[in-house]
Amino acid sequence: MCIAIPSRITAIHDLTATIDVMGATREVSLMLLPEPAALGDFVLVHAGFAIRKVDPADGEESLRLFAEMARLSL
Repeated sequence: MCIAIPSRITAIHDLTATIDVMGATREVSLMLLPEPAALGDFVLVHAGFAIRKVDPADGEESLRLFAEMARLSL
């Protein structure tokens, strides 16, 4: 089972983006996105590829819920 956590784009260079996932950063490809990405967009990532953009309000809410689940599991 996979859980997709929304990731915010913090930098873009050609078809590669740097994303931030709850404080962790990594590089992903933008080649599979059906529409152009911009700084600050939220995306879902699978196997190193951004595959879908996420509504900013939904992205923020998902991150809030993941943080709450992590806090409750301690």
